[in-house]
Amino acid sequence: MVRPVLTEVVLFVAPFVAYALFLWATRAGVLEPASWPVGRVAWLLVAALSLTIASFVVLAQWGGARPNSTYFPAHYENGRFVPGQTR
Repeated sequence: MVRPVLTEVVLFVAPFVAYALFLWATRAGVLEPASWPVGRVAWLLVAALSLTIASFVVLAQWGGARPNSTYFPAHYENGRFVPGQTR
């Protein structure tokens, strides 16, 4: 569960990190408030939300089990643990 959450967090933070790297590369003040105008932060927020929503759509569309498959929960068979699976 940690990996999917971290994936979404990284995708959300990526535009802000990219802009901070751009400011650092151009020798502009990364920590100066003048370098982070409200309009630019709003566009970064739109980009971050777009990446996050797109990743949700991609994971929902192409992740998970095949359509019409059946989930068999984890169980013990002859004293041996059999993990959950879809067939």
